[in-house]
Amino acid sequence: MFDIRYEGLSHNAELQIVQADVAVVAEGETLVEEPLCIDVGLPALLASAFGDVRPDRFADAAVAWERMPFFVCGCGDPDCRGIPIAVRHEGGDVVWTELEQTPSGERAHGEYRIPSADYRRVLKRLGQSFLAFVEPLDYRPLQPDTVRLVREWTERLEREDAQAL
Repeated sequence: MFDIRYEGLSHNAELQIVQADVAVVAEGETLVEEPLCIDVGLPALLASAFGDVRPDRFADAAVAWERMPFFVCGCGDPDCRGIPIAVRHEGGDVVWTELEQTPSGERAHGEYRIPSADYRRVLKRLGQSFLAFVEPLDYRPLQPDTVRLVREWTERLEREDAQAL
């Protein structure tokens, strides 16, 4: 079983970030359960449905969106706390590997296999709910293409789902 839940979405107008209570469950294990910033890493999370992703929690969110951890500290500072997860595609599965990244190196922790169809279904739902949430807001994130990227990846997921029917 795999699921990601964003509950209690909120917009911090001062920091221009979207935060939520995030819960991630893979193979019956709770990987994340805490309030976090979701918009910094959402484009990379959605992109991971289509190809391998390797995060760099020290990357600059404004220019390197594709290398951002999927979830970062709710204070909005990507350097504060990141939860980096590498994603690779193997056959009909997506493999998540939890990483610990420090300036001196990287260490892998747990590895989780997720059926690709389940993964895509969860990501499509996240993209749709994020877009519905930010639509009425005066939302100006550090990475100015956040909404465009989320929309493009979500629409691609929707198109591919429709073609599969």
